[in-house]
Amino acid sequence: MQVETALFFEPVERIYERVFRTVKPRTPVPRITVQFRKYANANSRIRLQDGELSVHISDLLESAPAPVHEALAYILLTKLYRKVLDPAIAARYRRYLNRSDVLRSLHLVKRVRGRKTFRPPKGRYYDLGEVFEALNFKYFNGLMARPELGWSLKPSLSTLGHYDPSHHVIVLSSVLDSADAPAIVVEFVMFHEMLHLRHPTEHRGPRRCVHTPEFKREERKFEQYRLAKRELKRFVDTSHGSTNGQAV
Repeated sequence: MQVETALFFEPVERIYERVFRTVKPRTPVPRITVQFRKYANANSRIRLQDGELSVHISDLLESAPAPVHEALAYILLTKLYRKVLDPAIAARYRRYLNRSDVLRSLHLVKRVRGRKTFRPPKGRYYDLGEVFEALNFKYFNGLMARPELGWSLKPSLSTLGHYDPSHHVIVLSSVLDSADAPAIVVEFVMFHEMLHLRHPTEHRGPRRCVHTPEFKREERKFEQYRLAKRELKRFVDTSHGSTNGQAV
């Protein structure tokens, strides 16, 4: 796929018209409308309805350079029409999103506009506050500042836990608040998420590294690491009948 160079002052609608001709050269260009919406993230959406292409873009990207909008147009249109996307175009877009100033804006907007809903940390079988403090003193000399903690509203095996830096909260899947979940599994998942506070995600150009080599080395310091991994796999496998997915 040959990519033209976007003009820096080219209107966004014109960019989408031009990219459409490249993606669908034998199809007449439909009416295209582009709107910027106050989303809580950098998500964008495209829809073809009644012969009109409607594009909704996060207002966080409204001031992005034309080449970034061109890259996003290729991403959305190739996805809509199931075409192959040039990896260099995807990398151009990711490189922009991974800029430090853009990341700061994304975190700020997510914190202000986004809502984080979860259950209190004291569950039926496990108290996440107690789990966090025990691990904090055992592995971090009690020096890690406690974030918000909570159980997810819905049980999930595809995501057993996650740390949200925008809201500074660790949420564990409520599937773990069970008599069937061994304590070592709950502790290991919590320890994993605590390491995300210590080792934030690194952004290197278009690449996003969540589990750095330092992260992985420190994770192996978990007492009975191999046993924890085996028990985690066993718990997921035996729970798979009620909830589909895989572990952290």
